[in-house]
Amino acid sequence: MKKVFHFVTVLFLCTKIYGVDERLIVADSFPNKLSDFNFFMDDSAQIPSENVIPYELISTLFSDYSYKQRWVYVPNNKKAKYQEDWVFDFPTGSALIKTFYYPVDERDLSAGKKLLETRLLLRKKDGWEAVSYAWNEEQNEAYKKVAGKTINVAWTDFTGDQREVRYRVPNVNQCKECHAADDKITPIGPKARNINKELEFQEGNFNQLAYWMNREIIDDYPLELNSPVDWTDETKDINDRVRSYLDVNCGHCHSPSGNANSTGLYLHLNETRDIHLGVFKKPVATGRGSGGLKYSIVPGKPDESILLHRMISMDPGIMMPESGRALTHEEAVEMVREWIYGL
Repeated sequence: MKKVFHFVTVLFLCTKIYGVDERLIVADSFPNKLSDFNFFMDDSAQIPSENVIPYELISTLFSDYSYKQRWVYVPNNKKAKYQEDWVFDFPTGSALIKTFYYPVDERDLSAGKKLLETRLLLRKKDGWEAVSYAWNEEQNEAYKKVAGKTINVAWTDFTGDQREVRYRVPNVNQCKECHAADDKITPIGPKARNINKELEFQEGNFNQLAYWMNREIIDDYPLELNSPVDWTDETKDINDRVRSYLDVNCGHCHSPSGNANSTGLYLHLNETRDIHLGVFKKPVATGRGSGGLKYSIVPGKPDESILLHRMISMDPGIMMPESGRALTHEEAVEMVREWIYGL
């Protein structure tokens, strides 16, 4: 009897330490501490628990130059279903985990990093719900922030310059500004086309889609995909780079099913119609956001293009995206300027 009790006790402890607590994923409320989910074996070092799988996107959303780490969790014996031109349909009990951070010094990533927040998208019985956890100063725990939080951050960039930003952890309503389609919370990153790239896992380098199939967390994916390119790769065609950047930064809202569907400006990767891509397109209910300009994109004239004007602006009533940034993405602005010149 003692042996059985000892075995059960050890099993409970191992599950508690290393196993994801699926009950909390589907619960009606969120725990106050990120660690309660057991997504990580080591929270501070961001070492994931078993079956919490890291992943990366080919091109990533700009968030004031912050870095991001991503993980996916799918319950045992369940699989996410492939959906054409959309994110995988994840089963109940799944979790998408994303930690935002800044390196102390971009020139030497081994110098450490400042963890800011970990955002969760949790697949509950009735759909997805979002919640953010902000890391404490000791960097050993993250706490639920329903109302959001502002964090003053400084880091050294690639050029050796000291950079500062008032980083904003979003509140629950702000999550919906981006993570919404057809008025419901939804993931926007893990589409098959966005993760169609190699990544280094503990077992070696593998295409992420093939790895997910091998781990049996997805049911299928097509061999031929219209995938974006890494917009930072200057060896790629500039049109492909810009379209990839606009897709991940703007396309989730500026699409037929997104929050900005009424504008008719569609910037997702599969859009091919010039007018819906903004070429000589007049704005719809833009107000002062247009800056007095006539069209979203004027080929050969970036300074007359509303799209670029709103990318540059830091005015809350003008800038795009409307939230999620406190800095202008200078490198992207120059790339889009060059692209418009060449149209």
